[in-house]
Parts: sequence; C-alpha cells; structure tokens
Amino acid sequence: MVVLSASCAEPPNKEMNQAQGALDAARAAGAGTYAAAEFKAAEDALRKSEEAVAAGDYRQALNHALDSRERAQTSAKMAVDGRAEARAQAERAITEVATLLSRAQTELKDPDVIRGARDLKSPRATVTKVEAMLQGARKALASENYGAVATTLNGAAAQLQAALNELDGAVAPKTAPRKR
Repeated sequence: MVVLSASCAEPPNKEMNQAQGALDAARAAGAGTYAAAEFKAAEDALRKSEEAVAAGDYRQALNHALDSRERAQTSAKMAVDGRAEARAQAERAITEVATLLSRAQTELKDPDVIRGARDLKSPRATVTKVEAMLQGARKALASENYGAVATTLNGAAAQLQAALNELDGAVAPKTAPRKR
C-alpha cells in the first residue's frame, strides 16, 4: 500500500514521456493516415494524462499515460499494415492499367485494325491520355503517395477498355445478311 501511494505521489513523467515517444514513432510510421482512429485515441489519452497531472490526480494521469503508450504502439503497427496494403492496391492498379495500355498500343499497330477501322483518333487519344495518367501514377507510387495513385488512375482502366472494345469492333468480321 505504501509503495502504491508513493508511486502516485508525483506526476508520471517517465510514462508520459514514453507515451509521447510512442506517439512520435506512430506519427512517423504514418498512423495519422493509416490508423487514424487509434492514433487519435492515443493522442486523446495523453492529453487526458496531462489534464490529470494539472488536476493533481497522478494515479489517473498514470493510467492515461499507459493507455496512450499502448494505443500509440498499436496504431504504429496498424499503420505499417495499412501502408503495405495501400501500396499493394496501388501496385495492382498500375499493373492493371499498364496491361490494358500495352494491349491497346499493340492493337493500334495491328495492320488488321488499321485497315478495318474508320477512325482511330479516339482510341489513340485515349492511349495518349492514359500514358500520361500512368506516368503520374508511377511518380506518386515512387513518392509513396498511394492515395494519389488511385486518384490519378481514376477511370483509366474503363477508358482503355472502351478503346479496346472500339478497336475490337473495327476488326470483327462483318457478316452479310442472309437471303431467303
């Protein structure tokens, strides 16, 4: 009992500093983006710890500081996982668009498509536009701005698929109407 009351006779500065360090590490790991709710809870717990110190309730301050540290550590782990998942999604989106783009570029060079198509301006314009979008998405991926990858490639796959459908229609065999 004496030890417990003695440990709560002064502010839990060590635990509060540990909580602040864990918050700083979580922030550096991207917890504000990838584990926002848990990170905010950790910040709130540290703020409550500081308020409890100001009110002289060191036992409550200690509880909040320990809670803050634990939540900050959890948010850092969640951020690592969230960042990895965001990167994987961004890479999948880039791969999908790059594959469709490659297919469209190949079809635009196909002699059957060139001969059969009346107008290749629209598919060529789409390919040019998506090439620029893909370049921007790759830059965003390189700078680890995974949200920008999805924004940059928004609609690119659908536009390429429409262009491919148009090109496929240009070379589809036209059947003559049957006579009876």
